[in-house]
Amino acid sequence: MVKTLILRTAGTNCDLETKLAFEIAGAKSYLWHINRVKQNPAGLKEFNILCFPGGFTYGDDISAGKILANQIKFWLKNEISAFLNKGGIILGICNGFQVLVKAGILPDCGFRQKISLLANTSGKFEDRWVYLEINRDKINKTACNIWLKGLPETICLPIAHAEGRFYAEKEQIKQLQENRQIIFRYSDKTGKVKESYPFNPNGSMYNIAGITDLTGRVLGLMPHPERYLFKEHIPFWQKERNIIPFGRKIFENAVNYFKQ
Repeated sequence: MVKTLILRTAGTNCDLETKLAFEIAGAKSYLWHINRVKQNPAGLKEFNILCFPGGFTYGDDISAGKILANQIKFWLKNEISAFLNKGGIILGICNGFQVLVKAGILPDCGFRQKISLLANTSGKFEDRWVYLEINRDKINKTACNIWLKGLPETICLPIAHAEGRFYAEKEQIKQLQENRQIIFRYSDKTGKVKESYPFNPNGSMYNIAGITDLTGRVLGLMPHPERYLFKEHIPFWQKERNIIPFGRKIFENAVNYFKQ
């Protein structure tokens, strides 16, 4: 049985939806508070998948995800490294992506922050459906094998965040491109990447919506795949034919990676 640990703390509010998503995909899922993990860090070894769900951990005081990121970095650095070294995979969604970035797990698991997710250039909370471009020719092969099977070149997912603007120095963006770590980019319905609002809903550099680490086994993304598990979740489901619940597919891919 594939086992998933969903880590939560004060302010996490997408944990139950994420647990359901993994269970629909065929995994046995557990919700653990950060304090339980701190008390028993060796327990991480029991799991195949570690997920940081969305929400507003600790009210996003200081900056989004920063407090939980510091707890991860100072309490669980060695255990996270061991988890990855034994072949585990990590998913960070929205606030979870912010945590992975600020803990330095992304982009290279060096536990030193190199990139960030800043306040949206619109100056407001963005809550909408967006389109994402997937260019497999420019993505790490392992990432394609784990996360993207069965997905078309353009997908749609909902976003809900106030601090989702991907920012990095130009040299860091170049490294992400060269290492094929950029897995999702905001686009229009046809998959054409457009920098203008609302196609790029938060002003992210290079339209980046999600990246992986160097191995392709750690994925962080701002959109919420757990909010698109059934075709009826999308507002225009009655107008479209042959709808694929893209979010559900991402969770199924993660679970099937260990089943195969």
